[in-house]
Amino acid sequence: MLIYGINPVLEALKSGRVREVRVDGALRDRVRGVRTMADARRVPVRLVQAQDLDRAARGGVHQGVVAELADAPDYSVQELVALAQGPPLLVVLDGIEDPHNLGAILRTVDAAGAHGVVRQARHAARLDGAAAKASAGAVAHVNVATVVNIARAIGELKEAGVWTVGLDAGAGDAYDQIDFTQPTAFVLGAEGQGLRRLVRESCDRLASIPMRGHVGSLNVSVAAAVVLFEAVRQRRASSG
Repeated sequence: MLIYGINPVLEALKSGRVREVRVDGALRDRVRGVRTMADARRVPVRLVQAQDLDRAARGGVHQGVVAELADAPDYSVQELVALAQGPPLLVVLDGIEDPHNLGAILRTVDAAGAHGVVRQARHAARLDGAAAKASAGAVAHVNVATVVNIARAIGELKEAGVWTVGLDAGAGDAYDQIDFTQPTAFVLGAEGQGLRRLVRESCDRLASIPMRGHVGSLNVSVAAAVVLFEAVRQRRASSG
């Protein structure tokens, strides 16, 4: 798995998953912090030409640095639940194919202190490249379970005692009227299509984010941030 960009690579180095760092030999000053951290963690650093990084990043903005990561742990849904400290707070992604949205969601999951993401193996954005860059390095820290079937994964969450809440613009219940202090998984669908019918019907409850302006919905990554931090607010209030 390859990631690129100064901040994503620095975060990956902190996580201990980097096997090798490649840097543009002509940009040594710009990437000095990356080289210093790589040296401190005894990660090999290879000087290459800019065109080598361009090819590795597939045209992405690599800022003169690319890193090869060891494969992330392959978590199951049950393991995500078991590893949570306190009531699990998870995000389930149903058909999120835009890597920038995926990266932004991963960044929010990490920032909110949520316990992981469930994603589908097919019809889903990859975790490397543009998604890793958009996550600002969170891809190296967030626990991810990749599953074959999202509806089945929701069933596994229910069996594990996790309440599943699907975000749907047509839902009658507003998100901030629901108790998220209990074990909760937010289920998010792709922009435009939203949740697929079987996935929607599998959720315990549906919730909407009321729109006060002229647009009918939020970007899926923004919607994820809204509901995750509402859950954080509720949990902080209940523990205080």
